[in-house]
Amino acid sequence: MCGIVGYIGPKKAVPILIEGLSKLEYRGYDSAGVAIVNNGKIEIEKCKGRLSALEERLKSNPIDGSLGIGHTRWATHGEPSDVNSHPHSNKDFTISVVHNGIIENYLKLKEWLISLGYEFKTETDTEVVPHLIDYFYDGDIVKATMQAVSKIEGSYALGIVCSKEPDKLIAVRKDSPLIVGKGNGENFIASDIPAVLPYTRDVYLLDNREMAVLTKDNVEIYTIEGLKVNKEVFHVTWDAASAEKGGYEHFMIKEIHEQPKAIKDTMTSRLMPGVDEIKLDDIKLTKGDLENINKIYIVACGTAYHAGMVGKYVIERLAKVPVEVDVASEFRYRNPLINKNTLMIVISQSGETADTLAALRLGKENGARVIAVTNVVGSSVAREATDVLYTWAGPEIAVASTKAYVTQLIAMYIIALYLGRLNGNVSDEEFRLIRDEMLKLPEKAEHLLEQKETIQKFAAMHYVHKDMFYIGRGLDFAVALEGALKIKEISYIHAEAYAAGELKHGPIALIDKGVPVIALATQDELFEKMLSNIKEVVARGAHVISFAFEGNDDISKVSDAVVYLPKTLSILAPVLSVIPLQLLAYYTAVERGCDVDKPRNLAKSVTVE
Repeated sequence: MCGIVGYIGPKKAVPILIEGLSKLEYRGYDSAGVAIVNNGKIEIEKCKGRLSALEERLKSNPIDGSLGIGHTRWATHGEPSDVNSHPHSNKDFTISVVHNGIIENYLKLKEWLISLGYEFKTETDTEVVPHLIDYFYDGDIVKATMQAVSKIEGSYALGIVCSKEPDKLIAVRKDSPLIVGKGNGENFIASDIPAVLPYTRDVYLLDNREMAVLTKDNVEIYTIEGLKVNKEVFHVTWDAASAEKGGYEHFMIKEIHEQPKAIKDTMTSRLMPGVDEIKLDDIKLTKGDLENINKIYIVACGTAYHAGMVGKYVIERLAKVPVEVDVASEFRYRNPLINKNTLMIVISQSGETADTLAALRLGKENGARVIAVTNVVGSSVAREATDVLYTWAGPEIAVASTKAYVTQLIAMYIIALYLGRLNGNVSDEEFRLIRDEMLKLPEKAEHLLEQKETIQKFAAMHYVHKDMFYIGRGLDFAVALEGALKIKEISYIHAEAYAAGELKHGPIALIDKGVPVIALATQDELFEKMLSNIKEVVARGAHVISFAFEGNDDISKVSDAVVYLPKTLSILAPVLSVIPLQLLAYYTAVERGCDVDKPRNLAKSVTVE
């Protein structure tokens, strides 16, 4: 979720680019850079680290010029480094590009370009773009860009400058956000509105597969096929703080709504329609390797631990390999049995979680192979693990994790399917069924986000309670634990999750008149048993909101409110069922007047034991 800024006009570009990038720091980044067209050539300054480091370099090496592009990078391909930082250029530095998104077919394009004599200096997917434009360039940067993007698969927001045409700034968008700021004798591009607010409140909101060609006095918009587009100017009335949140009241609700894209991005290039294999990035785990593994440990903390619980279920179900899930802070102290026949999967959003990192090191010391699932390229767990599978959630600003969790779930399904295919326990038919349903999850998550009213009403009726109980069976129990954690984290209500069959073994004594119970009933083989469990708490006076798949109408007869999920396979239900639980936690916290994004006593990344 990189930040892009571009400027063309009469002023010096560098200060405007730096200020614009500073307005996008909330998006998260690991490096920054600028490219300025100056006296017929492109000058680039970029570095790993904070924007302040780039500013210091530019003070030592000032760059003049009134046309430029700037970038803050959130790494997806290649670790954070000076060389992997954007902008990227062609060999003779006449074309420079900044990019937000993921180019799915970059390896194929890279191999083709190398065969033509092009040289690559970075590990990024982005570097194919300037070389591809260079290949098509014959004096018209607009035409060359159109030809280049016709060859690109994936998501992209691109800012492009060419020293041979210093009167143009190009912007192209597909599945990654990009806007154009319309000024007076100057124009701007940016990945989000806050970057241009100091200069203009008139913007064009580019739609998918649109290209903007900016001069200092004019903006023309085309489809990427070259057809002219007439677009209305959008006048921004929000303040800067609201604009950073995309018009949402809090980062948490913004990030909840970003989950469909995060789900899609994390499946991108790994799980593809009509392809009967999984590409597990650079992880080279062979059938022979898997045959020698007699146990898998999944180790994590908090929300990531709950994703690991789902991982245990799906790996055992699909790959038929024994899995233990451990809280990282406890793992080392029980003297776990680890050897060269052990596979460890460690899960950490930040990649810096101290307890998880310690568990990883213990595993490696004892000969285990370790796969890290993390959201941060170049993080400690990514560097120290044997293998790494990145989740592509983009940065999370809110302390309570939402989109990082659903992408961790997707990673667990990808690993489970990969292992199951590798050892022959997942047939072609079963793989295709699960693959096709997984590819539909982003659309179904979008549909689910539209069903807020029932959840908001339940939150408004029950935010005054001191206790809430979450119940579920099988995979639903793992999701119930995450739902209870969310409401504890941000609303400060005491909440407990129980395996529904355990209610009568003690917890049902806590059920009293009016107590809110959140019941998950998405597992087909356990649905009738869940109905009985719901009846048990209703008989004791509980007020129940249930979550079930569309078509299971019987649940409405025993519940006070029901949220129906779009139908999918029971094994995939956690990806969808957690979304309304996140919304319930959010709306409850709002009703209680809590600081949603920064709950008390909590930190985004726990880097101490």
